[in-house]
Amino acid sequence: MPDPRLDSLRAAAPGLRLATAPAELEHYGRDWTRRWTPAPLAVALPANAGEVQAVLRWASAEGVPVVPSGGRTGLSGGAVAANGELVLSLERMRRVLAFDPVDRTLTVEAGAPLEAVQAAAREHGLQYPVDFAARGSCTIGGNIATNAGGIRVLRYGNTREQVAGLKLVTATGELLDLNRGLVKNSSGYDLRHLAIASEGTLGVVVEATLKLAPPPPPVATLLLALPSFEVLMQVFQALRERLALEAFEFFTDVALRHVLAHGAQAPFDQAYPYYVVLDAAAEGPDDARLLDAFGHCAEQGWVEDGVVAQSQAQAAQLWRLREGITEALAPHLPYKNDVAVRVSAMPAFLAEAQALLAAEYPEFEVAWFGHIGDGNLHINVLKPAALGQDAFVERCGAVTAHLAGLVERHGGTISAEHGIGLVKKPYLGCTRSNAEIAVMRALRAALDPAGILNPGKLFDPSPR
Repeated sequence: MPDPRLDSLRAAAPGLRLATAPAELEHYGRDWTRRWTPAPLAVALPANAGEVQAVLRWASAEGVPVVPSGGRTGLSGGAVAANGELVLSLERMRRVLAFDPVDRTLTVEAGAPLEAVQAAAREHGLQYPVDFAARGSCTIGGNIATNAGGIRVLRYGNTREQVAGLKLVTATGELLDLNRGLVKNSSGYDLRHLAIASEGTLGVVVEATLKLAPPPPPVATLLLALPSFEVLMQVFQALRERLALEAFEFFTDVALRHVLAHGAQAPFDQAYPYYVVLDAAAEGPDDARLLDAFGHCAEQGWVEDGVVAQSQAQAAQLWRLREGITEALAPHLPYKNDVAVRVSAMPAFLAEAQALLAAEYPEFEVAWFGHIGDGNLHINVLKPAALGQDAFVERCGAVTAHLAGLVERHGGTISAEHGIGLVKKPYLGCTRSNAEIAVMRALRAALDPAGILNPGKLFDPSPR
């Protein structure tokens, strides 16, 4: 039976598109975690900021919880609607609104896909430098809500560094225009940065003014084969001293094996245990700086083989080996950890993390990959076909508790770029102190007193 509350929503926002078909509820009610059964009340698909305001005013008055929704490519359950929430999808709000050639900014609606923003920047001879494999389906609003990183953080920083201004709709339907694209602004609290990485718990981003960068310099793409985990950071340090690195990513033989099974081309005649793919500024594949850096690492015994892409097509093939991992692993229902420590802490953390997972998961296949140049690791435990999903998640959760403790000892974070959501909520205390969490609770209560925005995500409500 239709919920009678939806009639009052239609009255409050007469032009609003609402979806209630079972297939639509399932599609919009989940993200890539696939752990929870979607059960939203309905899906609201506003066409503009005014409709977002109307929806949130209605939700606040009716006490209806709301889950903001972008491309739903997150891996922490931050966009899951499993308890009768209204999904607020921004996918219809995808316009590029303005380009300012003097400020070098691009203003877009929150539902604009990352790939479309990158293309719009290129049309003006510039670039939007945030980049990762989900570029075709993730949205700017979702990127902002999780402070998304990706493969270019080493050179350009996270999404936070690219946001010059935001328009945010609060839980009560107020539209806040934050920072207005200013370079300098010391007039009180910068609420823009509170909204970034808030996972939709402090408001709904409806518009963003993004900083653009000059076009990237000519780069060369290299794939290196490494003999051991231990030399990984030595290779990074040596190359960073000799080259202007644009990206530096690693993956293991386990990850590569699955990508090859998914249709990619093997890069070498034999298999190696660890691989690095990187982009570095260069005049071409024969740039002497590349040969010098490779030769140094080879002389030290840190690199056993390597290839420099001779064309854009070959560079794309090499990057597919890294960017195709998530898609290739998806059929195996992996349990994912997305952790980060300071780059200087990475060697010690890597050694302890590898020992921990080898001891705890002797019978499971574990695929490691990540943005090693910025201290971020993705650890994917693959579910054995014979093991039930609930038992698998329980087993992995117990090990994650140990991993979270290890992250805490090394001063890191249990979530580098996918947010806390539902998945990492039990481990927030390993990353944030009790005092910090108390401040976050107070901020959330101030901006969303009824607790309707993405309830249950990040942390549970304080007992009343």
